Amino acid sequence: MSTPPNTGAGRRSEVEIGMGLMALTMLAAPGMDAIAKLLGETLAPGQIAWGRFGFQTLLLLPFMLATGRRVRTGQAAVHAARGALLGTALLLLIWALQYLPLANALAIFFVEPLILTLFSALFLGERIGGRRLAAVVVGLAGALVVIRPNWAAFGWGAVLPLGTAICFAGYLTLTRHAVASEDPLALQLWAGLFAALLLTAAVLAGAGLALPVLDPVWPDGREWSLLVTLGLFSAVTHVLIATAFRLAPAGILAPFQYIEIVSATALGVLLFGDFPDAITWAGTALIIGSGLYVYARERKLARGLRSVPQAE
Repeated sequence: MSTPPNTGAGRRSEVEIGMGLMALTMLAAPGMDAIAKLLGETLAPGQIAWGRFGFQTLLLLPFMLATGRRVRTGQAAVHAARGALLGTALLLLIWALQYLPLANALAIFFVEPLILTLFSALFLGERIGGRRLAAVVVGLAGALVVIRPNWAAFGWGAVLPLGTAICFAGYLTLTRHAVASEDPLALQLWAGLFAALLLTAAVLAGAGLALPVLDPVWPDGREWSLLVTLGLFSAVTHVLIATAFRLAPAGILAPFQYIEIVSATALGVLLFGDFPDAITWAGTALIIGSGLYVYARERKLARGLRSVPQAE
């Protein structure tokens, strides 16, 4: 009797490939932030965010059409809200990178999975127990540990990554609501399109009002090439993440996000001469430890639910 497809060793191999893709993608992802930080020396944060989503959308659309994926036009209001949250999240992060070292900003952003846990309870009706709530509190305390010395060194810019985390958690909450009826890459395409439209309006307004965070300048050849690279990097990254999630369960892939701190620290040292201090590492450890606890607790509860007989 032949072995059914996607079971046994074959299924394990797919999961391992998905894990490998996720690990490599997370190691590469801070490269986008490094490019944005380099561009931030001469371009406004809003213009950089616009470039990322604009070129990402232009690159993703042909891929979607070439692979025959369906691009539905429903849920426009949800997609617009997702795009607004995603665009705002990236704008705040790029703005933060004008002040903070790469690894420090990313460490504060790592509270996002914990905020997502709270949002899932508040807006999606998911239940969280006292232990997971305590882990969220510890993780947020870790964020304050990282923010405090950065506030002293860099001022209010130290809280911008926290705003990024809140906006991105809101984006993911809406994505969880929409994902049941949409292709994952289609969801990213819509979010990127609406984010690009929002940022286009914001940059035009910023030009009229001379707001430094939004006021654009005409890029030179190097800056155009970096903007296109940023969009290409983003598009490829999201294709790889979507592939990884198709091959392996989300619960297995979730902790790989924290690998980003490794390459973020390396890029910060190599490109900008920044290395996190002991306090930043201590706060990062609290945040990551809390996130991993929430992840482990959710997996344990999920296994418990699967073991309950259907008659109950």
